[in-house]
Amino acid sequence: MTTQRGINTRNFSPASSGFTPAPIRKQITMSLLTRFYRTRLAAMALLISSLLTLNACSAQSHSTEVRRLGAPIEGYNHTLAAINRFSVNGNGGSNISISSGGGQTCCVSLPIIWQPGLTVIVEWEKDPNPRIKLPPLGTDEFREAYARHAAGYTRHRAEVEVAPYDALGIVSVHFLPCNVVKVAAGTTRPGSARHPYSYSLNMEEPSQCPPN
Repeated sequence: MTTQRGINTRNFSPASSGFTPAPIRKQITMSLLTRFYRTRLAAMALLISSLLTLNACSAQSHSTEVRRLGAPIEGYNHTLAAINRFSVNGNGGSNISISSGGGQTCCVSLPIIWQPGLTVIVEWEKDPNPRIKLPPLGTDEFREAYARHAAGYTRHRAEVEVAPYDALGIVSVHFLPCNVVKVAAGTTRPGSARHPYSYSLNMEEPSQCPPN
């Protein structure tokens, strides 16, 4: 038996003494580090995957979003009745005398590029007899005559398809006989060759309108 500094080495073993040799400690350390880094890598991979999914969803949302702008509104009256007022999607619209048009009001929001199935709601009030002569303005006779005349005004509402356009421009609302309405919204103006509608400003009302 040999002794060293009072320690009995006859029956000494690493397991019985609680001492772990350096090679084993190194293996344990490496195992713990490996497990730690695997856990971290798995968490990072999950985070990256989630971010990529969110970015893809965001990109898809932006790609399907329709860009819109406000466009000025013009009215064109192709009939012998007067348009007292009108609106497009509740916006703009002024009075239009018989067989005239072109004044602008603001504004209606539409896609900057035409979309299939694009429609607007047009509402208008029409005076079917605008040439009537009334008594002098401000008199009782005028007020009575005007009340009788205004009782003949008609009000209309229609959902109208917007003609295809390459780029958003001015919204042109065309009022035709039989309460037909056409709407264009491109960069071409009425009277130009590329404008989708080329109706005369002096259209006669037919004796009988076709059923809607």
